[in-house]
Amino acid sequence: MAQRIDYQKQSPELFNKLVALNMQIGKSGLEETINYLVEIRASQINGCSFCLDMHIKQAVIHGERPLRLHHLAAWRESPLFSPRERAALAWTEVLTQLPSHGVPDDLYAHVREQFSEKELTDLTYAVMTINAWNRINVAFTSVPGTADKAYGLDKAGLE
Repeated sequence: MAQRIDYQKQSPELFNKLVALNMQIGKSGLEETINYLVEIRASQINGCSFCLDMHIKQAVIHGERPLRLHHLAAWRESPLFSPRERAALAWTEVLTQLPSHGVPDDLYAHVREQFSEKELTDLTYAVMTINAWNRINVAFTSVPGTADKAYGLDKAGLE
């Protein structure tokens, strides 16, 4: 595969704004676990190996159980996720793969049972942001693991 451009160097201001948005989402009050599940699930759907690698390592560093990470692709069938996590994953999937008819009312109502208006708005920004990261890393074929040292991900012990 041919070397592609380094988007961070080409548009550092935009890269830094996306990093800042990501940092703000981390301070939003949503559970750290939900943030990681959202990031990993969207990255699975989008086929972003760079983001999958990064967020799995972050989740492990922050104490996520490996079995839950293995079950994430089949979360509907797994007993390992809470109703709130299931709602977040359903929301992630529908916003990542937007149906032509939009978000179904029954799904919206289900998710609203688990999240306040503010939390749902924050969750939506979290889904939007990981989808942006997925798209840029897929477009420019970012190599998984190349940022491990810079982001402290080598501490995950998953080389």
